[in-house]
Amino acid sequence: MAKNREFFTSESVTEGHPDKMADQISDSILDAILAKDKNARVACETLVTTGMVHVVGEISTTCYVDIPHIVRETIRDIGYTRAKYGFDCDTCGVLVSLDEQSPDIAMGVDDALEKKEGNTDKFDTIGAGDQGMMFGYATNETDDYMPLPISLAHRLARRLAKVRKDGTLPYLRPDGKTQVTVEYEDGKPVRIDTIVISAQHSPEVGREQIESDLLEFVIKPELPEGLFDDKTKLFINPTGRFVIGGPQGDSGLTGRKYIMDSSCGMDR
Repeated sequence: MAKNREFFTSESVTEGHPDKMADQISDSILDAILAKDKNARVACETLVTTGMVHVVGEISTTCYVDIPHIVRETIRDIGYTRAKYGFDCDTCGVLVSLDEQSPDIAMGVDDALEKKEGNTDKFDTIGAGDQGMMFGYATNETDDYMPLPISLAHRLARRLAKVRKDGTLPYLRPDGKTQVTVEYEDGKPVRIDTIVISAQHSPEVGREQIESDLLEFVIKPELPEGLFDDKTKLFINPTGRFVIGGPQGDSGLTGRKYIMDSSCGMDR
């Protein structure tokens, strides 16, 4: 009987990708506020572009946090610490445009519909100020219960950050993206078909060295035995050059990587 053969591709990005920078800045602001005010309401969006961070949204809280300082320290931890990297945490502009939560939305959060109807015995009395559709599932394909393509893409992205920060490959810079295509037979992963890695780097390093180093220090340490074979296709910095990256290369926005952060668009 012929087996059903499918291919599925998932992507991940490193912490220096502009969209992920925006996510981390918004998350850091949320964490700092909740550490002081557990009842705060935070809707914080971030835009990053060349030399600029713009924080916008609606925040209602009784505490004070130094948002520009949080922004700069988050970017510092990511690794954009020098102008020659295309972004500098100490000299970039930081604009903060925040208002309090709309009273119309607050009405829905303060009191749940059940409380308004007097049914408080069986229901929570906290409401919701927005709607959303979510999907996802746990799978036994991996130890982290995520589909294999996104799990491997995340592992490669984390490895890129590790070898950059620990000095193994000091010429790497914070921006990067990984893609992994897995071949499935009858719904089960059987091999890795394709790996794509794009890693930001300093201008003096050649493509041949980058290909050799990423294969040795990033790809091989993270690939499961038995899934990588001589037919697996590798594309490392396929454009040939990736010097301009981060917010200088592309604008970044909070929330543009939700699929990557969940189940990569795969579901059963």
